[in-house]
Amino acid sequence: MISDWHKSSYSANGANCVEVREHVHGADVRDTVNRDAGHLSVPGGEWVALLAGVRDQV
Repeated sequence: MISDWHKSSYSANGANCVEVREHVHGADVRDTVNRDAGHLSVPGGEWVALLAGVRDQV
């Protein structure tokens, strides 16, 4: 199952940011300004590690 694209709740309205959609194999990430340019797919283990690293910085 693939979730819908969504932005972080920390994103300001109208600000340039990225959108994410999660799925069983990981996540896809795209630029909100350039949605038609495609997306970057991140494997599950690497997505979890990225989120853990970001949380450690907050």
